[in-house]
Amino acid sequence: MGAIWEIDFYSRPLVDENQKKVWELLVCESPTTTQQSTAQLFRYAQYCPSDRVNSLWLGEALQTAMREADAAPQRIRFFRRQMNNMITKACKDIGIPSAASRRSIALRQWLDDRMEHFYPQQPNFQATTTTSVQMFSDPPKPLPEALIGEKWTFVNLAASQFADMSDWQIGFGEAFPLDMVKVAPETQIPGLIVYSPRSVPMAAWMSGLEIVAVRYQPAPKSTLLLETGASESWILARLEGTTQQEAARFEASKQQAKGVHFIAIQATPDSEEFAGFWLLYEES
Repeated sequence: MGAIWEIDFYSRPLVDENQKKVWELLVCESPTTTQQSTAQLFRYAQYCPSDRVNSLWLGEALQTAMREADAAPQRIRFFRRQMNNMITKACKDIGIPSAASRRSIALRQWLDDRMEHFYPQQPNFQATTTTSVQMFSDPPKPLPEALIGEKWTFVNLAASQFADMSDWQIGFGEAFPLDMVKVAPETQIPGLIVYSPRSVPMAAWMSGLEIVAVRYQPAPKSTLLLETGASESWILARLEGTTQQEAARFEASKQQAKGVHFIAIQATPDSEEFAGFWLLYEES
Protein backbone atom coordinates (compact mmCIF):
# COMPACT_ATOMS: atom_id res chain seq x y z
CA MET A 1 0.00 0.00 0.00
CA GLY A 2 1.22 3.48 -0.84
CA ALA A 3 1.50 6.44 1.47
CA ILE A 4 -1.33 8.81 2.34
CA TRP A 5 -0.68 12.49 1.66
CA GLU A 6 -2.18 15.48 3.43
CA ILE A 7 -2.19 18.63 1.29
CA ASP A 8 -3.04 22.30 1.66
CA PHE A 9 -3.32 24.67 -1.29
CA TYR A 10 -4.08 28.19 -0.12
CA SER A 11 -2.81 31.76 0.16
CA ARG A 12 -0.09 32.59 2.67
CA PRO A 13 0.81 35.82 4.54
CA LEU A 14 3.20 36.70 1.71
CA VAL A 15 2.85 39.09 -1.26
CA ASP A 16 4.49 39.14 -4.69
CA GLU A 17 5.99 42.11 -6.55
CA ASN A 18 2.48 43.23 -7.49
CA GLN A 19 1.34 43.10 -3.86
CA LYS A 20 -0.87 40.11 -4.57
CA LYS A 21 -1.20 37.20 -2.18
CA VAL A 22 1.22 34.33 -2.73
CA TRP A 23 -0.34 30.87 -2.84
CA GLU A 24 1.46 27.72 -1.81
CA LEU A 25 1.05 23.97 -2.02
CA LEU A 26 2.10 22.02 1.05
CA VAL A 27 2.31 18.23 0.94
CA CYS A 28 2.93 16.15 4.04
CA GLU A 29 2.87 12.39 4.38
CA SER A 30 0.36 11.10 6.92
CA PRO A 31 1.85 8.98 9.70
CA THR A 32 -0.13 5.73 9.91
CA THR A 33 1.66 3.83 12.70
CA THR A 34 2.81 4.62 16.22
CA GLN A 35 6.39 3.67 15.33
CA GLN A 36 6.92 6.14 12.48
CA SER A 37 9.48 8.88 12.87
CA THR A 38 7.89 12.24 12.07
CA ALA A 39 11.30 13.50 10.93
CA GLN A 40 11.20 10.98 8.09
CA LEU A 41 7.76 11.90 6.77
CA PHE A 42 7.85 13.18 3.18
CA ARG A 43 7.27 16.92 2.87
CA TYR A 44 7.07 19.18 -0.15
CA ALA A 45 6.37 22.90 -0.60
CA GLN A 46 5.91 24.93 -3.79
CA TYR A 47 4.75 28.50 -4.30
CA CYS A 48 2.11 29.21 -6.94
CA PRO A 49 1.93 32.43 -9.00
CA SER A 50 -1.23 34.38 -8.21
CA ASP A 51 -2.37 34.18 -11.85
CA ARG A 52 -2.07 30.38 -11.97
CA VAL A 53 -4.24 29.34 -9.07
CA ASN A 54 -6.20 26.55 -10.72
CA SER A 55 -6.55 22.78 -10.81
CA LEU A 56 -4.16 22.44 -13.77
CA TRP A 57 -1.26 24.06 -11.89
CA LEU A 58 -2.10 22.06 -8.77
CA GLY A 59 -2.12 18.78 -10.66
CA GLU A 60 1.25 19.55 -12.23
CA ALA A 61 2.70 20.51 -8.83
CA LEU A 62 1.44 17.28 -7.26
CA GLN A 63 3.08 15.30 -10.04
CA THR A 64 6.34 17.15 -9.34
CA ALA A 65 5.99 16.18 -5.68
CA MET A 66 5.45 12.55 -6.69
CA ARG A 67 8.65 12.57 -8.71
CA GLU A 68 10.52 13.97 -5.72
CA ALA A 69 8.99 11.32 -3.45
CA ASP A 70 9.74 8.60 -6.03
CA ALA A 71 6.20 7.29 -5.56
CA ALA A 72 2.57 8.28 -5.93
CA PRO A 73 0.41 8.33 -2.79
CA GLN A 74 -2.36 5.81 -2.26
CA ARG A 75 -4.73 8.71 -1.65
CA ILE A 76 -4.79 12.40 -0.74
CA ARG A 77 -6.66 14.12 2.09
CA PHE A 78 -7.23 17.85 2.58
CA PHE A 79 -8.95 19.86 5.31
CA ARG A 80 -10.07 23.11 3.61
CA ARG A 81 -13.65 22.59 2.49
CA GLN A 82 -13.61 25.78 0.38
CA MET A 83 -10.90 24.22 -1.81
CA ASN A 84 -12.89 21.04 -2.41
CA ASN A 85 -13.72 21.55 -6.11
CA MET A 86 -10.22 22.59 -7.18
CA ILE A 87 -8.38 19.92 -5.22
CA THR A 88 -10.82 17.17 -6.16
CA LYS A 89 -10.52 18.01 -9.86
CA ALA A 90 -6.72 18.19 -9.76
CA CYS A 91 -6.49 14.82 -8.01
CA LYS A 92 -8.99 13.24 -10.37
CA ASP A 93 -7.05 14.52 -13.39
CA ILE A 94 -3.86 12.81 -12.18
CA GLY A 95 -5.66 9.64 -11.09
CA ILE A 96 -5.27 9.91 -7.31
CA PRO A 97 -8.32 9.44 -5.01
CA SER A 98 -8.92 12.36 -2.67
CA ALA A 99 -11.13 13.14 0.30
CA ALA A 100 -11.87 16.12 2.49
CA SER A 101 -10.76 15.15 5.98
CA ARG A 102 -10.22 16.62 9.41
CA ARG A 103 -7.64 13.88 9.97
CA SER A 104 -4.60 15.99 9.04
CA ILE A 105 -2.48 16.15 12.19
CA ALA A 106 0.97 16.26 10.59
CA LEU A 107 0.06 18.86 7.97
CA ARG A 108 -1.66 21.24 10.37
CA GLN A 109 1.24 21.04 12.81
CA TRP A 110 3.66 21.82 9.97
CA LEU A 111 1.49 24.70 8.77
CA ASP A 112 1.26 26.15 12.29
CA ASP A 113 5.04 25.96 12.57
CA ARG A 114 5.52 27.74 9.25
CA MET A 115 3.04 30.44 10.26
CA GLU A 116 5.00 31.08 13.44
CA HIS A 117 8.61 30.61 12.34
CA PHE A 118 9.00 30.48 8.55
CA TYR A 119 6.74 33.05 6.85
CA PRO A 120 7.59 35.96 9.23
CA GLN A 121 11.26 35.56 8.24
CA GLN A 122 10.54 36.02 4.53
CA PRO A 123 11.22 39.45 2.96
CA ASN A 124 7.75 39.54 1.38
CA PHE A 125 5.94 38.72 4.63
CA GLN A 126 2.78 40.71 5.24
CA ALA A 127 1.59 40.64 8.82
CA THR A 128 -2.08 39.85 9.06
CA THR A 129 -4.57 38.73 11.63
CA THR A 130 -4.90 35.01 11.05
CA THR A 131 -7.59 32.85 12.52
CA SER A 132 -7.48 29.10 12.90
CA VAL A 133 -9.34 27.06 10.31
CA GLN A 134 -12.84 26.41 11.57
CA MET A 135 -13.92 22.77 11.58
CA PHE A 136 -17.66 22.19 11.53
CA SER A 137 -19.81 19.13 12.14
CA ASP A 138 -23.01 18.48 10.23
CA PRO A 139 -26.12 17.31 12.10
CA PRO A 140 -25.49 13.69 13.13
CA LYS A 141 -26.95 10.88 11.04
CA PRO A 142 -27.85 7.38 12.23
CA LEU A 143 -25.48 4.59 11.33
CA PRO A 144 -26.76 2.08 8.79
CA GLU A 145 -28.64 -0.56 10.78
CA ALA A 146 -26.31 -3.36 9.73
CA LEU A 147 -23.37 -1.46 11.19
CA ILE A 148 -24.70 -0.82 14.68
CA GLY A 149 -22.66 -2.63 17.35
CA GLU A 150 -24.47 -5.00 19.70
CA LYS A 151 -22.35 -3.98 22.69
CA TRP A 152 -19.74 -1.37 23.46
CA THR A 153 -17.57 -0.38 26.38
CA PHE A 154 -15.23 2.41 27.41
CA VAL A 155 -11.68 1.37 28.27
CA ASN A 156 -8.29 2.95 28.99
CA LEU A 157 -4.81 1.96 27.82
CA ALA A 158 -1.53 3.47 28.94
CA ALA A 159 0.21 5.40 26.16
CA SER A 160 3.26 3.13 26.59
CA GLN A 161 1.15 0.14 25.47
CA PHE A 162 0.86 1.58 21.96
CA ALA A 163 4.61 1.18 21.41
CA ASP A 164 4.05 -2.36 20.10
CA MET A 165 0.80 -1.64 18.25
CA SER A 166 2.35 -2.93 15.02
CA ASP A 167 2.38 -6.40 16.58
CA TRP A 168 -1.36 -6.36 17.28
CA GLN A 169 -3.69 -8.26 14.97
CA ILE A 170 -5.65 -5.47 13.27
CA GLY A 171 -7.69 -5.79 10.09
CA PHE A 172 -8.36 -2.12 9.33
CA GLY A 173 -7.05 0.95 11.06
CA GLU A 174 -4.65 3.85 11.31
CA ALA A 175 -2.48 5.41 14.00
CA PHE A 176 0.19 8.06 14.55
CA PRO A 177 3.24 8.49 16.81
CA LEU A 178 2.12 9.74 20.21
CA ASP A 179 5.20 11.95 20.46
CA MET A 180 3.58 14.14 17.78
CA VAL A 181 1.25 15.46 20.46
CA LYS A 182 3.72 15.08 23.35
CA VAL A 183 1.77 12.49 25.33
CA ALA A 184 3.72 11.02 28.25
CA PRO A 185 4.09 7.19 28.36
CA GLU A 186 2.12 6.93 31.61
CA THR A 187 -0.86 8.87 30.22
CA GLN A 188 -4.10 6.91 30.13
CA ILE A 189 -5.56 6.93 26.62
CA PRO A 190 -9.36 6.52 26.65
CA GLY A 191 -11.13 4.49 24.03
CA LEU A 192 -14.35 2.88 22.89
CA ILE A 193 -14.54 -0.78 21.89
CA VAL A 194 -17.54 -1.80 19.79
CA TYR A 195 -18.50 -5.48 19.69
CA SER A 196 -20.39 -6.95 16.76
CA PRO A 197 -20.64 -10.31 14.94
CA ARG A 198 -20.44 -8.14 11.82
CA SER A 199 -17.13 -6.68 13.02
CA VAL A 200 -15.26 -7.19 9.74
CA PRO A 201 -17.79 -5.52 7.38
CA MET A 202 -18.32 -2.81 9.99
CA ALA A 203 -14.57 -2.11 10.17
CA ALA A 204 -14.26 -2.23 6.37
CA TRP A 205 -17.04 0.34 6.01
CA MET A 206 -15.52 2.60 8.66
CA SER A 207 -12.11 2.40 6.98
CA GLY A 208 -13.48 4.48 4.12
CA LEU A 209 -14.84 7.24 6.34
CA GLU A 210 -11.71 9.19 7.33
CA ILE A 211 -12.37 8.67 11.05
CA VAL A 212 -11.60 11.78 13.09
CA ALA A 213 -12.97 11.44 16.61
CA VAL A 214 -15.43 9.88 19.02
CA ARG A 215 -17.29 12.58 20.92
CA TYR A 216 -19.87 12.70 23.68
CA GLN A 217 -22.66 15.21 23.09
CA PRO A 218 -24.62 15.75 26.33
CA ALA A 219 -27.29 18.02 24.83
CA PRO A 220 -29.87 18.36 23.41
CA LYS A 221 -29.90 14.55 23.62
CA SER A 222 -27.21 12.52 25.33
CA THR A 223 -25.46 10.95 22.35
CA LEU A 224 -22.17 9.28 21.48
CA LEU A 225 -20.99 10.49 18.09
CA LEU A 226 -18.47 9.34 15.49
CA GLU A 227 -16.91 12.27 13.62
CA THR A 228 -15.63 11.53 10.11
CA GLY A 229 -14.50 13.22 6.92
CA ALA A 230 -14.71 16.98 6.51
CA SER A 231 -17.85 17.45 8.60
CA GLU A 232 -19.81 14.20 8.83
CA SER A 233 -21.18 13.03 12.16
CA TRP A 234 -22.79 9.65 12.98
CA ILE A 235 -24.82 8.49 15.97
CA LEU A 236 -23.04 5.57 17.64
CA ALA A 237 -25.42 5.34 20.59
CA ARG A 238 -28.11 7.12 22.58
CA LEU A 239 -27.08 7.25 26.23
CA GLU A 240 -29.01 7.00 29.47
CA GLY A 241 -28.21 6.74 33.18
CA THR A 242 -24.79 5.36 34.07
CA THR A 243 -23.64 5.33 30.44
CA GLN A 244 -23.94 9.12 30.43
CA GLN A 245 -21.57 9.26 33.39
CA GLU A 246 -19.16 6.90 31.63
CA ALA A 247 -19.25 9.05 28.50
CA ALA A 248 -18.61 12.20 30.54
CA ARG A 249 -15.59 10.52 32.13
CA PHE A 250 -14.44 9.47 28.66
CA GLU A 251 -14.50 13.12 27.54
CA ALA A 252 -12.63 14.21 30.67
CA SER A 253 -9.98 11.55 30.01
CA LYS A 254 -9.62 12.79 26.44
CA GLN A 255 -8.77 16.25 27.76
CA GLN A 256 -6.16 14.81 30.11
CA ALA A 257 -4.70 12.84 27.17
CA LYS A 258 -4.45 16.04 25.06
CA GLY A 259 -7.27 14.89 22.79
CA VAL A 260 -5.83 11.46 22.03
CA HIS A 261 -8.28 8.54 22.13
CA PHE A 262 -9.25 5.52 20.05
CA ILE A 263 -12.10 3.43 18.67
CA ALA A 264 -11.79 -0.31 18.16
CA ILE A 265 -14.05 -3.01 16.73
CA GLN A 266 -14.05 -6.64 17.85
CA ALA A 267 -16.30 -9.61 17.23
CA THR A 268 -16.60 -10.44 20.95
CA PRO A 269 -15.04 -9.35 24.26
CA ASP A 270 -13.01 -12.58 24.21
CA SER A 271 -11.50 -11.92 20.79
CA GLU A 272 -7.71 -11.51 20.65
CA GLU A 273 -7.75 -9.54 17.41
CA PHE A 274 -9.28 -6.29 16.22
CA ALA A 275 -11.36 -6.05 13.07
CA GLY A 276 -10.59 -2.32 13.25
CA PHE A 277 -8.52 0.02 15.43
CA TRP A 278 -8.09 3.75 14.92
CA LEU A 279 -5.95 5.98 17.11
CA LEU A 280 -7.58 9.42 17.07
CA TYR A 281 -6.73 13.00 17.94
CA GLU A 282 -9.28 15.74 18.60
CA GLU A 283 -7.79 19.23 18.73
CA SER A 284 -9.15 21.39 21.52
